[in-house]
Amino acid sequence: MGRLFGTDGVRGVANSELTPELAFNLGKAGAFVLSKDRQRPVVLIAKDTRISGDMLEDAISAGILAMGGNVIKAGVLPTPAIAYLVRYFNADAGVVISASHNPFEYNGIKFFNGEGFKLDDDIEDEIEDIILRNIDVNSHITGDMLGRCLEAEEDALTLYADFLKSTIDTDLQGMKLVVDCANGAAYKVAEKVFRELGADVTVIYNDPNGMNINERCGSTHPEELQKRVLAEKADLGLAFDGDADRLIAVDEQGRLIDGDKMIYICAKMLKKNGLLQGDMVTATVMSNIGFHRAVKGIKCSVETTQVGDRYVLESMLKTGCVIGGEQSGHIIFLNHTTTGDGILSALQLIRAIRESGVKPSALADEVTIYPQVLKNAKIKNENKKKYMTDPEISNEIKRVEELMAGEGRVLIRPSGTEPLVRVMIEGKDIEQITKLAENLASLLTKRFG
Repeated sequence: MGRLFGTDGVRGVANSELTPELAFNLGKAGAFVLSKDRQRPVVLIAKDTRISGDMLEDAISAGILAMGGNVIKAGVLPTPAIAYLVRYFNADAGVVISASHNPFEYNGIKFFNGEGFKLDDDIEDEIEDIILRNIDVNSHITGDMLGRCLEAEEDALTLYADFLKSTIDTDLQGMKLVVDCANGAAYKVAEKVFRELGADVTVIYNDPNGMNINERCGSTHPEELQKRVLAEKADLGLAFDGDADRLIAVDEQGRLIDGDKMIYICAKMLKKNGLLQGDMVTATVMSNIGFHRAVKGIKCSVETTQVGDRYVLESMLKTGCVIGGEQSGHIIFLNHTTTGDGILSALQLIRAIRESGVKPSALADEVTIYPQVLKNAKIKNENKKKYMTDPEISNEIKRVEELMAGEGRVLIRPSGTEPLVRVMIEGKDIEQITKLAENLASLLTKRFG
């Protein structure tokens, strides 16, 4: 068995790769590692709407209970709800059972610590080592040392909804929204939050059956949302993914507002209100050059990280930056919470729109998104990083950048899972950058394939 933990927990096809046995062992190992600091750790568990969620929830709970830990089952809730509720309930850890935007056959398990942050790499490594080495960590746990399932004294969904509503200081009276819940974890709480704040809400894809999560809906398939925004003459459309930690918005003209545009719009609001620490935002290397130009236009800077929300968060914690995220709509508002939260992001976007006094389309149009072309170069695994020091490749990249005369950029990065190097070029002329990307990918394949 290879490494269990990826960049966002343990994932795989439920009952095939991610089995009940593995979930049980994750529960045991996780509780063992956590119990070093506390004799009887309390672990809060939530899940999305996948049919496999019940199976994995019971399995990981059994593992925790077998180690003497106690479990609070919070039910179906977005991933960011656990990041908030572990602090509210003073739990030692949180577990979310979800595979985010993936199809229903998949599922995943991710851990949060007691402060609401995803586990550090060294703690994940310790849990993984116990499982891969098949270390028996609970041979002496019997009798009254076993754990229990506890009843939460307060309704977790209501607590989370109240927290979300507290992040903006205005009601949404007079605002017409269409909300796509992706038949996922937000299917109850999103509608509750927006309605209780006074919005006129039309909800779509909020009838989960265990197998329709993310199925041609949500943040990765917003086409139906775009149509409904126009049909309903709505002010804004909001699409979440399966575990509701991402948001893609749709303006009143039915056009997409991606993560880059939302980060810009919200950063501009924060700067105006004196809340943008260091006049800085954080984004990944995949953020569009048009986003960088727009941020520079409001006299702010961009701290750039590698792809992945954990790297965005690491950078934000180091720099004190309060907003950061990815094109995919995974946005972190660190002055409110510790992870990406689609509903919270929607509320901050709405606040920015209301305060600006202009339509969403006008705000979004302040960011000119340059065309991006992505081509793959087939490279031997052992050669995937050699291009970095190759003079011929360096000279070709320099030539391409000079051709675009400051109106584009080149990004080359090796795939983490395949024998590929990805070539991404941005620029104004789609035909030009397509040809340039193809030529550069061909050169890379010729040199290192």
